Amino acid sequence: MFGDNELDEESLRDSDALPSERPNPIIIAVSVMARGGALWVPVAGLMTLAGKGRAAKKALTAAAVALPIGHLVSLVVHRRRPPSAHLPARRALPEDPDSSSFPSKHAMTAAAFGTATALEDKEAAVLVTPLALLVAYSRLRTRVHWPTDVLGGLLIGAVVALAQAGIGRSARARATAWRLAAMVRPVFSDHS
Repeated sequence: MFGDNELDEESLRDSDALPSERPNPIIIAVSVMARGGALWVPVAGLMTLAGKGRAAKKALTAAAVALPIGHLVSLVVHRRRPPSAHLPARRALPEDPDSSSFPSKHAMTAAAFGTATALEDKEAAVLVTPLALLVAYSRLRTRVHWPTDVLGGLLIGAVVALAQAGIGRSARARATAWRLAAMVRPVFSDHS
């Protein structure tokens, strides 16, 4: 069984899928634009222009909820970043993140936005999901996160979106029940 970071270290060291040279400029741009969840604001705007406003609102809300949760988890989980500051892949980013590596907030907001979109609008999800996955991949490719940081971020972000959808359904169910009760109450109060 692998120790504390052995699985992550082995996966980064032995992975041919994650070269150490400078990434494609698109990967760098996506990683930079997704900082703080900023990428999802124009994506939501484009979705709204395309007639997917409801999905955009839910997705943006999920991403906005996920981001502070990620920061709270980072305060509890103090994990060092991969030791790759010397690699061209890591030096490609303009920032040198020094916060806790777990979870990847980029991956969290991407998963929250993507999952909420998929739950609300399958057509929009066809376009949003690859972008969300590219954001998560960009954090691995630029070597600023361990693989489990990104997987953890994706999982937590998806859970946030699923919880939001569950809360929304519960709120709608309660509102429907109140409306039905309001319609039925006069019938029963007249006969009592």
